Amino acid sequence: MTIEPNERGLLVLVPCLNEQGSIARVIADVRRVLPDVPVLVVDDSSGDGTVAVAKAAGAHVLALPHHLGLGGAVQAGYKLAFELGFQYVIRVDGDGQHFAEDIPRVFNVLLNSGSQMVIGSRYIENQANYTSTLRAFGIVTFRTVLRPILGKWVYDPTSGFVGVNREALAVFSRSFPLEYPEIEALVVLQRKAFRFEEIPCKVRPRQAGRSSITASKSIYYIIHVLLGVFINILKFERRRRR
Repeated sequence: MTIEPNERGLLVLVPCLNEQGSIARVIADVRRVLPDVPVLVVDDSSGDGTVAVAKAAGAHVLALPHHLGLGGAVQAGYKLAFELGFQYVIRVDGDGQHFAEDIPRVFNVLLNSGSQMVIGSRYIENQANYTSTLRAFGIVTFRTVLRPILGKWVYDPTSGFVGVNREALAVFSRSFPLEYPEIEALVVLQRKAFRFEEIPCKVRPRQAGRSSITASKSIYYIIHVLLGVFINILKFERRRRR
């Protein structure tokens, strides 16, 4: 696949799984706000018409032959972007919750802050409500665990609205947390002595379909991610002592 970088070297990445009902609007919104910026949809082996709809909407589509999970889909997009020479990638979710108007804000901070990652946060100014008590518990737990590791608070550690620069791309194209990537990716950045910033962004309800994260999956998610974070820390400490 060939995608020519624009003058800004920016690519918008949309990882998808069964988002036929919302992906066209996501692509249209991005192209309306940033008409010269290419949009890459990475389809994680959807069982619906996501690929056809995304192509018809004008996006470049990388259709994965097998289901890899969110982390695998994101890494595939990062790897392709890095190989094609893009300097910046901003990832948005395929469910239509993010506002395309916030992408330039994330990009400007990424350009001017000296940070390798910028997170579009739903909660930094309390502009969004938690969808459930369990999710609220998970977010607060992750914040508390990550605070001493990262050296500062991150209010929305599970945000799918994330911008990275070329330095972070080089790291994530080689190694990226596969199953639940957002939180473990922050730990990876910390190990590399990279910086991140968090800025407030608006969100709206999912535009179509429904989330695959049930209550039981949420509990599994919390436990699994915490284990992944601690394992990452242990690996880093062992390497540092050698």
